[in-house]
Amino acid sequence: MSVPFLYALVGIGLFCLGFHGLIVYDHLLRKILAINIMGSGVFLVLVALAKRGGEAAPDPVPHAMVITGIVVAVSATALALGLMLKVQAATGHAVLPGKSRD
Repeated sequence: MSVPFLYALVGIGLFCLGFHGLIVYDHLLRKILAINIMGSGVFLVLVALAKRGGEAAPDPVPHAMVITGIVVAVSATALALGLMLKVQAATGHAVLPGKSRD
């Protein structure tokens, strides 16, 4: 088993774990964390796909996409946390209206 294949498998596992958390939990903070875990899985798969065969240098485009994705993920997480606090202030619970609490 090669290292890029292992990275891809771990990335797929992280994505599946995050997707499971996104579906199962109603609490908004857990959903935000699940989306971050899914993003980390996608980043790992992109890094694994950047590997070229032989002694060639890795492809720089997926690495640039991962760096850009990290910046976007941090910004989206900050926005989501701010919206979660607004929902909690308005309803008293950190779940979407119409959902039951954990």
